[in-house]
Amino acid sequence: MSRFDKSRLPSRHVSVGPERAPHRSYYYAMGLTEEEIGRPFVGIVSAGNDSAPCNTTLDAQADVCRQGVDEAGGLPRRFNTITVTDGIAMGHQGMKSSLISREVIADSIELSVRGHCYDGLVGFAGCDKSLPGMMMAMLRLNVPSIFVYGGSILPGRFEDKDVTVVDVFEAVGGYAAGSCPIARLTALEKVACPGHGACGGQFTANTMACVGEAIGLSMPNSNMAPAPYGSRADIATAAGRQVMTLIEKNIRPRDICTRTAFENAARIVAATGGSTNAALHLPAMANEAGIDFDLFDVAAIFKSTPYIADLKPGGKYVAKDLHDAGGVYMVMRTLFDAGLLHGDCLTVTGKTLGENIEEISWRDDQKVIYPVSAPLSPTGGVVGLRGSLAPDGAIVKVAGLARLKFSGPARVFDCEEDCFAAVEARTIEQGCVIIIRYEGPKGGPGMREMLSTTAALYGQGLGEHVALITDGRFSGATRGFCIGHVGPEAADGGPIALVEDGDLIHIDAEAGTIDLDVADDVLAARRSAWEPRRTDYNAGAIWRFAQNVGPARTGAVTHPGAAAETHVFADI
Repeated sequence: MSRFDKSRLPSRHVSVGPERAPHRSYYYAMGLTEEEIGRPFVGIVSAGNDSAPCNTTLDAQADVCRQGVDEAGGLPRRFNTITVTDGIAMGHQGMKSSLISREVIADSIELSVRGHCYDGLVGFAGCDKSLPGMMMAMLRLNVPSIFVYGGSILPGRFEDKDVTVVDVFEAVGGYAAGSCPIARLTALEKVACPGHGACGGQFTANTMACVGEAIGLSMPNSNMAPAPYGSRADIATAAGRQVMTLIEKNIRPRDICTRTAFENAARIVAATGGSTNAALHLPAMANEAGIDFDLFDVAAIFKSTPYIADLKPGGKYVAKDLHDAGGVYMVMRTLFDAGLLHGDCLTVTGKTLGENIEEISWRDDQKVIYPVSAPLSPTGGVVGLRGSLAPDGAIVKVAGLARLKFSGPARVFDCEEDCFAAVEARTIEQGCVIIIRYEGPKGGPGMREMLSTTAALYGQGLGEHVALITDGRFSGATRGFCIGHVGPEAADGGPIALVEDGDLIHIDAEAGTIDLDVADDVLAARRSAWEPRRTDYNAGAIWRFAQNVGPARTGAVTHPGAAAETHVFADI
């Protein structure tokens, strides 16, 4: 007798009863047996492709997952989704595709699962937006699901130290400043990324991989194992077996990802000095579960979280080192012991987070993770801001920054390219506050990241001597006094649209404020003269995104989410 009651599973619509004989004929065509067709159907989705090393091992890992599903009594059905890899899309118009790809990934997974009536889902992702995109789809569909990160790249070695791709971006700035000869730049670019895997620092991919474990959708201590490690095959197989247990017990993503689980996830982002992009992706994931959890909710958690993991770009170490030090659960061990995590949240193990953590012992023999009693800094590596320049909020990563306050005159640019050209021409002066606007979700369109510009500034030695404010985003690899997600965005006529060269701007990351020092009557006159701008994207996917996207504060989402649902796919 099967332990699975198929009469309550979505796959009954394509596999059970005389009226489904045509559907079954397709499965027989693929060599399946009657017994196999009678099993629960598990979608195994991979974001694998040849676009970048972040994604090149994902298909193989997804194929290994089939074995675990099969062993545990399921029928594995593998399919693929897209990835836009930020490191390659960065610094040109291709970056407008990045955030939009998150929505396309979630939508494509939803449509494939809906169309083929899968009963469970295991997702394999590598580069930045594929991680939240997959987890958003899991929450949207609410079928039993497990998220698997494909693993990070190993660090490169150059001039007797570990390096990442960020060193290459910053060396471009050094080349422009005359401090990095072309021969050195060329030598660095050839060794910075030594093989398969996603960027090694605590950038967006590794940040969201940590979120996967902290929020309960990933197996404990599974995501920090680097992509080349043989243990990744064991992780993939285990995920395949465990998803069948979730189907048997009907444990679903929304049972796991409660509001308190989102608070745990935000806590991990801050504690590890993670990417500011998490403040965009966590609200977007919460939207899929019908949970109100916006930028200010995320920022409140950040404000009360000690920064304890010494990871790049603000610190010394990379994901491999975090794995060797005990992984994400070692970070959670010290937070949990200090009363900073909710231990009663359910996870994909079928146990609570607290029960999982109790299996972990704190290790004094590692140097990556500091105890809460002796943190790198008493409050988190990421801070939320609000003020007259950003009434709907903004975000800044302060991990590694020596300076948390900045005031200066504005230097205004209406797109990233113009700012990058000014950086290359070395016309940016110390003490100024750079404004890059019309790069928000709607105005970009697509809310580009600014890593090419921020890294070039750092490479020229200006990283600690200027501030940069944008309604766009920053890479998790960005360092320096860089403030993103400013809302309302310029395209909506937010205050950032009214700033002019020379206006004084005051930023205080300790107090959480960001203000424009211009008289109200002057701003009113500017507002009356302001007109919305048109973009060059008036058809296609980027246009469609711009028509539907909401503000960064709530995740730059394109649909109402679970709050508007009248049914959930898992219950069809």
